[in-house]
Amino acid sequence: MDAVQEFPAIVAQASAMKPKLLPLRWPSTLAQLNPIPHKFRPGRKLRLRLRLTGNSASQVDDITRLQTSFDPRPSLRALRTRKWTLWDLQHVATFACFVFSLAILPSAPFLKTAAVAALLLLLAMPITQQFFLPSLPIWTYLLYFFASRFITPEYRPHIWVKVLPALENIMYGANLSNILSAHTHPVLDIIAWIPYGIGHFALPAVCCLFLFLFAAPGTTPVFARAFGYMSMFGVTFQILFPCTPPWYEKLHGLEPAHYGMGGSPAGLARIDELFGVDMYTTSFTTAPMPFGAFPSLHAGDAILEALFMQYCFPRFRPFFIFYAVWICWSTMYLNHHYAIDLVGGGIFAATSYYVARSRFLPRPQLDKSTRWEYEYVELGDRVRAFDEEEAYSHYKNGYGLGLLSTSRPATGDSDEWTLGSSSSLDSISRGDTLCGSSSSSPGILSPTTPSNDEHYDVWSKVRFGASAEAGVPEMLAARA
Repeated sequence: MDAVQEFPAIVAQASAMKPKLLPLRWPSTLAQLNPIPHKFRPGRKLRLRLRLTGNSASQVDDITRLQTSFDPRPSLRALRTRKWTLWDLQHVATFACFVFSLAILPSAPFLKTAAVAALLLLLAMPITQQFFLPSLPIWTYLLYFFASRFITPEYRPHIWVKVLPALENIMYGANLSNILSAHTHPVLDIIAWIPYGIGHFALPAVCCLFLFLFAAPGTTPVFARAFGYMSMFGVTFQILFPCTPPWYEKLHGLEPAHYGMGGSPAGLARIDELFGVDMYTTSFTTAPMPFGAFPSLHAGDAILEALFMQYCFPRFRPFFIFYAVWICWSTMYLNHHYAIDLVGGGIFAATSYYVARSRFLPRPQLDKSTRWEYEYVELGDRVRAFDEEEAYSHYKNGYGLGLLSTSRPATGDSDEWTLGSSSSLDSISRGDTLCGSSSSSPGILSPTTPSNDEHYDVWSKVRFGASAEAGVPEMLAARA
């Protein structure tokens, strides 16, 4: 009986003596599941090298690949989470011009609604957004230009007839346009017609194609925006400050002009007579802005194209300068612009170019011949950490200025600067320099710049650097 009474105490004592089991804990990281002992695992530097190599491969895809998705949800999410800056006021200006153009167009509500819906769809789908978003200022400019004919005369300013001839005589002492157009010849007509009647309309697309294929990734969107905004501001200036071109002075003298007067093909009429077709007579007679002489967008477009192309392909700089001078001469020979109009167009082009170059334009790397060879891009004339962080966030957002952004190589500790790709950070990055440092940021070298600072330009087929400079004294001694 006593044993029966002591049994519960014995059971309790046995349970207390039972060894406790370790708690089951899920590993917090995958490294805890690694069965390889620590002494046999690869070193930290090797792991970092492999990680950087993988990052470099992904960055090449990021900056060179094109979007192929039709799903608009990523674009909507990026727009919702985007951090807006003052530079996004460009979209406000584009939207204002677009709405104004639709408002002054003749009433066609269904057509306008369909056009707006189609535009929004093109901007929402990534596969079309990458082309239509950066070129939206150009499409807006074309709509703005052709819709300006519907602005009623009571809201238009006075047409200036004597201002441009007076400025021409003050600045140059004579009317250069009348002097150049006084002596004509069919051969000169053809020479002037090629840039003015063909190149002006075709070269923007040709430049976009070359910049897309052979310049740094992101150059084409910057060029498209600069071209579109320059043209939009040029048309706005022509609306607010209408001036008569040289052909008006030949036809009507200095008589006051009024809205409703037709335009004139001027020297291009001889091209129609030469070929027996009506290419320019009707289009220039019914032009939406016959009194948009200042500034000359023919000169502005050509100078802007020349500036971008010589920046990306400096080997062909003389040809680009020649084309800009060629079209400026043709505008005066064909009696469409005064020389002062060309100066105004050049100012508009230079302003657009230098604003784009200082902050948004990717720096060319002269050892790269196509866009697919780029592993990273740098924006603007000088390296600014804040700007690069902001551009990278734009790139991740994928909307707006993201098309002008950069993809940066991954960085780590100070001992990992030399672990990147052999052709990534040691390539050229400059505004107009030919070495590893930039004139706009003196003393700043890329992290893996070799000691001899040697560089090979694939466009000019010349090697620059210490090794090339070292041979100069020997050459001079040999000559002596």
